[in-house]
Amino acid sequence: MPDDNPQEILDRAPMSRAQWGVVAVMVGLNALDGFDVLSISFASPGIAHDWGIERAALGLVLSMELIGMAAGSLALGGIADRIGRRATILTCLAIMTAGMLAAASSTNVYLLSTWRLITGLGIGGMLAATNAAVAEAANARRRALCVVLMAAGYPLGTIIGGSISAVLLAYYGWQAVFVFGAVASACFVPVVLLAAPESIAFLLHKRPPDALAKINHALARMGHAAIASLPEPESMARKTSAIELFSVGLRRQTVLLTLAYLAHIMTFYFILKWIPKIVVDMGHAPSEAAGVLVWASAGGAIGSLLLGLLTSRVRLLPLTIGAMLASVALVILFGRGGSDIATLSHLAAAAGFATNAGVVGLYALVARSFPTGLRATATGFVIGIGRGGSALAPALAGLLFAAGYPLATVAILMALGSAVGALALFGLAGRRRASG
Repeated sequence: MPDDNPQEILDRAPMSRAQWGVVAVMVGLNALDGFDVLSISFASPGIAHDWGIERAALGLVLSMELIGMAAGSLALGGIADRIGRRATILTCLAIMTAGMLAAASSTNVYLLSTWRLITGLGIGGMLAATNAAVAEAANARRRALCVVLMAAGYPLGTIIGGSISAVLLAYYGWQAVFVFGAVASACFVPVVLLAAPESIAFLLHKRPPDALAKINHALARMGHAAIASLPEPESMARKTSAIELFSVGLRRQTVLLTLAYLAHIMTFYFILKWIPKIVVDMGHAPSEAAGVLVWASAGGAIGSLLLGLLTSRVRLLPLTIGAMLASVALVILFGRGGSDIATLSHLAAAAGFATNAGVVGLYALVARSFPTGLRATATGFVIGIGRGGSALAPALAGLLFAAGYPLATVAILMALGSAVGALALFGLAGRRRASG
């Protein structure tokens, strides 16, 4: 048997069906994340009608799972670097299933907020683990593309989930949206068990007692020969503490990527969280509002896929900066658009295109900027801090609306997040030019 580094084997060889299978599962999991996060947006018009919630209070409810996602990303991202990507994903699926079922049975704002917070814990941990898992399943040539494809699952989930939600809302109450999310989450457990083994990079880093056997089993599934022994640990022994993210070699990219994600995701969640309520307040039915959000998600999916295709021709960093600058312009344009469904749908699609392209570009930048032993921790930290801060976005927009500001003004203010994110990435670009 050849004595080689299995991670180097994966990096050099073409992607096998098994590797693409892992990527497909992670795309599906991120699609599930996308629907679960926005399930409250699909349900919000019905909740506001049934419980008589004003815009300011609804903004706080819309923010609750973002707070949970922040905590989940920070806590479970580090756990994924200790117990494994697969075990963390399965744990998060259990949390999400329970949280969605409980949300469907909530009878007041306080219970609903609590269960959305708990659901957010699972969603936040899931994204930290899937981002690391897909980066480690891909070869060197396709890594950025695979991470972008994984991130593109988010808008795909809102398209599919939003289309189903529009049908459910036409015949049932808002509770049906959460029930559907719980069923979908539970269905992914056997899929992960069958098609998503633990990553070879993680096994090399942690080296459990049966690491060699598990690595050889994974290599065989991917069409590669077994190895005789594990390579020397070398730099794989790096600590998995978040403190390592602020070491001399990683501090600047940690700070700048976190700031970029925090600022841009506020703009992103303004669009996705408030579209249904904005459309309903213009006099349209909740099912039509869900349809507009589907258009925003369709634009997001196209933006994600286009950015992925362009990564083979254009450097990722300037590509992501360009997406963020486009986000500023298109979110402002959405705020100045008309009130008919066709116009709103097209403007939402354009805004979703740019905002989502910026998000997936950031995920790819994070995945390639940190070593294996810190990849999930770094992803969890960046996403955790970012989403924790972005929880202010729906609440801030709600307060601005409640204070009497028109949609055009609120859109301009919320679009500034993408501008700040682009400036942070310019700082990262300046650092790379200086080091080069």
